[in-house]
Amino acid sequence: MNQADYLFDLAQQIADGHTDFFKIKGPGVGDRDTGKFMALLRERASHEFGKDFSEQRICGSNKLAVDFYFPDEQTIVEVALGLRNPGSEFERDILKAIMAHEQCNSVKRLLFITKPGADKRHSQPSSRAILEWAKRRFDIRIDIRELSNHS
Repeated sequence: MNQADYLFDLAQQIADGHTDFFKIKGPGVGDRDTGKFMALLRERASHEFGKDFSEQRICGSNKLAVDFYFPDEQTIVEVALGLRNPGSEFERDILKAIMAHEQCNSVKRLLFITKPGADKRHSQPSSRAILEWAKRRFDIRIDIRELSNHS
């Protein structure tokens, strides 16, 4: 299994360990829970991989960072738990992948890890057009993988 997909499995394990993970909590409480989730995911990933692949500034001198970058796999992973929402960072995260690509950081895949609902939301024509354009113009495949609510 590659590192990006293993990271998804780690995220799923963390989500499974929190009974209220999939509840909509709103600003404040939800933001704090997301921060705790990300800290735990970064910690576990660093331990499992023996290296910290998180918060990589590969998009140039602009201080933009991707959540995780696995150079050997040419893969960026963005943990976008709110990707199902209209105001998500979908386009911004794709732009970061393109900017990293243009900075000579090899990027062939962008994996979004998200809560349920994102795949349906981004199966609409506007999102599909962006996904197809990124693949056609920059050869970046974009995958959306939803964490499962096993309860």
